[in-house]
Amino acid sequence: MTTRTTSETSSESRSESRIDSARQFMEGTARVLERRQLEVFLDDAPVGPVLDALRPYRNPDGGFGHALEPDVRCPGSQPSAALTALGVLAEIGATNDPMVTATADWVASVARPDGGVAQVLPSALGHPRTPWMEPNDESSFLTFAIAGRLHQLGVEHPWLDAATAWSWRELESQKEAGGYTVEFALQFLDAVPDPDRAAAAIDRLRPSIRPDGTVPVPGGIEGEHIKPLELSPRPEAPSRALFTPAQIDADLDRLESEQLDDGGWDFHFLHWMPAQSTEWRGIVTLGALNVLREHGRL
Repeated sequence: MTTRTTSETSSESRSESRIDSARQFMEGTARVLERRQLEVFLDDAPVGPVLDALRPYRNPDGGFGHALEPDVRCPGSQPSAALTALGVLAEIGATNDPMVTATADWVASVARPDGGVAQVLPSALGHPRTPWMEPNDESSFLTFAIAGRLHQLGVEHPWLDAATAWSWRELESQKEAGGYTVEFALQFLDAVPDPDRAAAAIDRLRPSIRPDGTVPVPGGIEGEHIKPLELSPRPEAPSRALFTPAQIDADLDRLESEQLDDGGWDFHFLHWMPAQSTEWRGIVTLGALNVLREHGRL
């Protein structure tokens, strides 16, 4: 018979309290989509209700809009919403759902000939959006992340071939990268099925990371930066080569400490309007729980 130590019992009690508090926050605040994802995450619920909650954000063109990504709130399809949708599908393992290929088809329809995808399409004009969500043909860093999600989902698609080639050209020609370009590039490199080439590209990104493991965000709010667990959320990811165990442990401690009295987590970029703030808090709370569990903190 195994006797559990007082420390183990106390840790389990803290985890249960953390989860109960977060569940209360999500039930009171989060969108149906994130609440359904939480049920899969915590209760091993079926994924069908998640898919049902995702479909209303779809448009007839095969893309996603309607503020699925809270920072751009137009009804029309946007690349950032496509990325969000693919992230949901990847997290629940819905690799064979028709929405996966349909989303890749839509992305292909708005991509440039070189495979790159604009961060924001002109259909956002005239609709509520955060200050950084402005149409700009030269801003293409979402291409890295969308390609990474499709690789994670095991997709074979002509646009993914073009986007992968675009990503390698960007990564191997850039002399330096910063801000969210680093985060999205790492999402691509953690998923692309070319480990040796990815490892070399990851190492080239090392100068972009400060000694504390963070990456500053130019043009963000004062002191805005991307944290180690946001850059490399999974323990076995190739991007972990950029961080020491001490940096990851310190960031896990930070993440645990940032659960608020209402049970949720907050985000550390511009709180632009009430709906955007509420929706992002549900998203980051779900993400925080996921990261803590993957690292044995829940």
